[in-house]
Amino acid sequence: MSVILIVEDNEKNMKLVRDILQHKGHATLEAVTGGEGVRLAVEQRPDLVLMDIQLPERDGFSLLQDIRREVPTSLPVVALTAHAMAGDRERAIGAGFDGYITKPIDIRAFPGQVAEALS
Repeated sequence: MSVILIVEDNEKNMKLVRDILQHKGHATLEAVTGGEGVRLAVEQRPDLVLMDIQLPERDGFSLLQDIRREVPTSLPVVALTAHAMAGDRERAIGAGFDGYITKPIDIRAFPGQVAEALS
């Protein structure tokens, strides 16, 4: 069983992602702010982080840098975002995200996308 940290400020998105992951047998940690997400990543060392890019206080790009600085492992961090314009995927990958999943998530494809990120 994998432990997956979800950093998402939208309650409905959080519930959907959590429900799908738990249904597939994963344990979840949840953060609604970026600071809380970084803290949980450092303290709990999850197997994967799914992080929204648009968060209160700070964006996911700056939070990713904090995680990379504080967690000395190869923790995969995947952008989970509504940013789906041309070039957004490339910008996220170029910034150091290990993957990119657009919202609204495709509930059929999402478990496979998560499995790929964990492998």
